[in-house]
Amino acid sequence: MKSDLSTATKQNMRTPYALRRVPEASLSCLLAPVGQPRAGDVALAELERIGRNASLELSNGRRCALQEGDLLAVVFGNRYATMQFEGYARVDADRCDLLSMGGICGLVESKHVKAADPSKLRLIGFIGGPDGRILRLSQFALPPKLPPSQPNVIVVCGTSMDAGKTHTALSLIRGLRQQDFRVAAIKLTGTATGKDTWNMRDAGADVALDFVDGGLPSTYLCSTDELVALHHLLIAHTASHHPDYIVIEIADGLLQNETAALLQDFRFTNTVDAWVFAAADPLGAAGGVRILRKWGIEPLAISGVVSMSALGIRETQMATALPCLTARGLQCGELNPQLLTVKSA
Repeated sequence: MKSDLSTATKQNMRTPYALRRVPEASLSCLLAPVGQPRAGDVALAELERIGRNASLELSNGRRCALQEGDLLAVVFGNRYATMQFEGYARVDADRCDLLSMGGICGLVESKHVKAADPSKLRLIGFIGGPDGRILRLSQFALPPKLPPSQPNVIVVCGTSMDAGKTHTALSLIRGLRQQDFRVAAIKLTGTATGKDTWNMRDAGADVALDFVDGGLPSTYLCSTDELVALHHLLIAHTASHHPDYIVIEIADGLLQNETAALLQDFRFTNTVDAWVFAAADPLGAAGGVRILRKWGIEPLAISGVVSMSALGIRETQMATALPCLTARGLQCGELNPQLLTVKSA
């Protein structure tokens, strides 16, 4: 069953960050919600009850407050967030959950004990294109591209969610900009949200891309082949801006399946010139560095939440024999001399 998506409905519905690459003209019709969705399917839902996510990141970058009864354009996806939700691209009859502020929906399987229950949605239907088929985020990915050159690539990974990976990446960008280097940034894995890439731009990156630009609502449960292809696609497009450095953030921790697989794949690691590791505490830093070394990865330095304590820095440096740098130190360019000399093997 198909019906036109009216102008009034388009005007009233909230369109989130995850759908920022979907032109309004492509939102053509409404299709009956039959069967289970696939990750990447675009849908229309009504917000029935506000839970953890009381606001939505819009496609234009603004965060809007949600009201029960709001119409939301959403995209089904999977989510892996140890401090929030484990969720999957599923529905229960016509009910599902809002998994992220960026507009990802599905069903919550588990949550952190301190996380509030998710906001509840009623699925009205799938959104179709002019051809009458369900729109999928992959239709709007950046096209394949050959990089004009291979800039220096710095990867920031970490022990876990909230270890300080994003702030470390932002600090590296600012530090490189202190010496007038051109910098591009990539949020390679995670769940769709705009704040990280916008913050990368604010830190001085000429361009910042993420997996949404590769047609993915999230990267949880993606195959390693998909992640490697995504990596090369985003490298090619950021390299076209001719940066001196590309700073890449990897979400979640080393024990997350997709992260572990990616960091042990030579097709990815062979493109990386330098690694910086973010940790929440000295023991996490020691354990994480031990795992990275087992995988053949030697970080240049450690940063993150652990660097907020002088004692934490001291313990980390003793345990790893690596420098532990504060965010301020990275922003002042303390790591730049090493970054200037490190090249891919």
